[in-house]
Amino acid sequence: MKKMVGREKEIKLLEEAYSSGKSELAVVYGRRRIGKTFLIQSVFRERFSFSYTGAHNKSQAEQLQNFADCLKEYSKSAFAPALKNWNEAFSALEKLLCECRAKRKVVFFDEMPWIDTFKSDFVSAFEYFWNSWAANRDDILFVACGSATSWMVDKLIENQGGLHNRITRKINLHPFSLRECELFLKKKNCYWDRFQITQCYMVLGGVPFYLNLLDVNNSLAQNIDRLYFDKDGALHDEFNELYNALFSGADSYIRIVEKLSEKQSGMSRQELARITKISGGTLTRMLANLERCDFVECFSQFGSKSNNGTYRLTDFFTLFHLHFCEKQKSKDKEYWQHNLMNPGIVSWQGISFEQVCFAHLDQIKKSLGINGIATECSAWRCTSRTIDCNTDGAQIDLLIKRADRVINVCEMKFSQGEFIIDKSYETKLRNRIEIFRVASKCKMALLNTFVTTFGVMKNSHSGVVQNEVVLDDLFG
Repeated sequence: MKKMVGREKEIKLLEEAYSSGKSELAVVYGRRRIGKTFLIQSVFRERFSFSYTGAHNKSQAEQLQNFADCLKEYSKSAFAPALKNWNEAFSALEKLLCECRAKRKVVFFDEMPWIDTFKSDFVSAFEYFWNSWAANRDDILFVACGSATSWMVDKLIENQGGLHNRITRKINLHPFSLRECELFLKKKNCYWDRFQITQCYMVLGGVPFYLNLLDVNNSLAQNIDRLYFDKDGALHDEFNELYNALFSGADSYIRIVEKLSEKQSGMSRQELARITKISGGTLTRMLANLERCDFVECFSQFGSKSNNGTYRLTDFFTLFHLHFCEKQKSKDKEYWQHNLMNPGIVSWQGISFEQVCFAHLDQIKKSLGINGIATECSAWRCTSRTIDCNTDGAQIDLLIKRADRVINVCEMKFSQGEFIIDKSYETKLRNRIEIFRVASKCKMALLNTFVTTFGVMKNSHSGVVQNEVVLDDLFG
């Protein structure tokens, strides 16, 4: 197998499915560009008995012709069969697999949602193929893959018809962590330091396809300009292509993420419904689809007994595009290099670093030595109207509530060097702790915890910090 960065858990699961001694139906899904096809092809490269890829925006007749061509290739026949519908296609596949001498027959359908054209009856034909033939054998491993996550979940994973409870393995492929990005870049002979890698992560996220576009002979700023701000750049038109490939009715999904991008602290479901004019089951389904693609995350509010959390936009590519490419509309092909010290970019770096921290909560807990303790992560906010004291209110973006009756009150700060706490900031931190204690009626121990790039500078005010996590810890 081709050596890969990360994906150990997913590789193990696929190999277990291959070696199980029974027919398996595995579903691999996740956002576009995340490496689903690469993973499957790397694991089973020499072991496919049949492989077929759906074509985007093609008719049923064109999809069937492509399928027939694949049958011809794998059967080494001189002619491609004439297929009228998907029932005939799966019957032909059965015949091919019966003639295959491999002990384990691996069948791979890539971009499966694209195959299911209007009134094609593809899903019902697949259900019949699986239930009447494949499931009754012990030598079939069928791997279904696709980027249109809503289709993969609705039609396969949560299918209430013929495929109900038939899925034996599920893999939702997620973006790389900082550590995996570091390993990936080293494999490309890119030896940026961890500060630069983090800045890169804040722009591209842990998406392998995007990372592979980097030119290691150029600086990060040069790469950003080339990929985003050059009209011929590889990511210049990626935003609309991404959302249209993933979601049916992409405009509504874009409306949701645009509104979420305008509020760093996130929005409740009720706020989103009011602002986007999307409500009820439609909004619930769309938010669930965005969560499955790692575009948004629902974060609970400390002390709230309801299930209504706060939704935050978490996809780094989307955040960057909406903040700079969509809003700036700059014609400058070297916009990023010319504006590196712009206050808007500096402010965005602080916001984006917070999101890096949210994406690495496991690493933060490990650094604090609490990865073996049950924890709950949440946010908290209050206004002057909700507390009986002379204050404008307060907000805490990350609280880690621990089973040992301690809460880490986390502050996340991005800086070029050690973060400096002065007298006024120390006072602000102490006041915030007191406001939280009074407003939440919390009886637990509260620890000011700083997550920074290079640590907190030791001075007469730094004693307000009880715990520290630095950038290197996020790479753990």
